[in-house]
Amino acid sequence: MKKAISLGALLALLTLPLPALAGPIHATLYKNPHCSCCEEYAAYLRQNGFEVEVKAANDLEEITLKAGVPEQLEGCHTMFVDGYVVVGHVAADVVKKLLTERPPIVGIAIPGMPSGVPGMGGQKAGPVSIYAVSKDKAPTVYAVE
Repeated sequence: MKKAISLGALLALLTLPLPALAGPIHATLYKNPHCSCCEEYAAYLRQNGFEVEVKAANDLEEITLKAGVPEQLEGCHTMFVDGYVVVGHVAADVVKKLLTERPPIVGIAIPGMPSGVPGMGGQKAGPVSIYAVSKDKAPTVYAVE
């Protein structure tokens, strides 16, 4: 009898919807209208399982600040994905990690436009810190690329 219940439970699990990361990950990326690296970053994300809508925004700073990202962590674009904000050229695997772990934060950010990160040319000068952004706490390091 126990085997039948276990088999039934297994069959029930197999009929559940797959996790959100199984299909394309929908994201909206707001960018400075004059910045081309944001398009490169969106293309990189698309190659890594994201469906990205890119919107030019003349008020990018305001969008970023309203999302809860402090000024010192601003980048050239701000992306919204599954309830989180992602600022800057964060690697796709780090964004996927964020969406899998679902920490109680506003989002993650790489400030500025460092060389060698996804969507930016050049060589990386060294490790790049990705900061966790919280409403009530100072930014902390979430990951390092």
